[in-house]
Amino acid sequence: MSTTTLALNPVTADEARALLPGLGELLHACVQDGASISFVLPFGPEAARAYWLDKVLPPLEGGRLVLLVAMCEERVAGSVQLDCDTPPNQPHRAEIRKLLVHPDFRRRGIARALMAAAEAAAGQAGRSLLTLDTRTGDNAEPLYASLGYRTVGVIPGFARDARDPSRLDGTTIMYKPL
Repeated sequence: MSTTTLALNPVTADEARALLPGLGELLHACVQDGASISFVLPFGPEAARAYWLDKVLPPLEGGRLVLLVAMCEERVAGSVQLDCDTPPNQPHRAEIRKLLVHPDFRRRGIARALMAAAEAAAGQAGRSLLTLDTRTGDNAEPLYASLGYRTVGVIPGFARDARDPSRLDGTTIMYKPL
């Protein structure tokens, strides 16, 4: 399958509520696959659903967050968040958060398409600088670099590994001027 059958759109809070089962499945599958996105195993479907309800819907409803969702084969294939809830001295900046692609849909250009959409949404919101962090050495790091993100540095021992909480992974801090 190609990304030509991909539908990628920003969603409202009401649309996110309707997509909650698929968003929960997406997050759960990514964590089970070892993604470093704030969670560690064991991580059940209820915790995935609670994340969307408690951490994503409130800022989405408040206009402080843009949620982009990629749909493929009538399933939630991926998502990315653009956090625009910045301090008064940083109205020009936004943060890319939780770029997720369901393991069933990887290697199809969905992550790249989500990032392009997030950058476009940032531009429409008047943001001229994007920041993000990613697990050092993760597959996403070269993707971000290929999209023009520059590395500021690495913080070692930043986060517990999703599969092995006794292991601490570094995080790479990156930015991109738009």
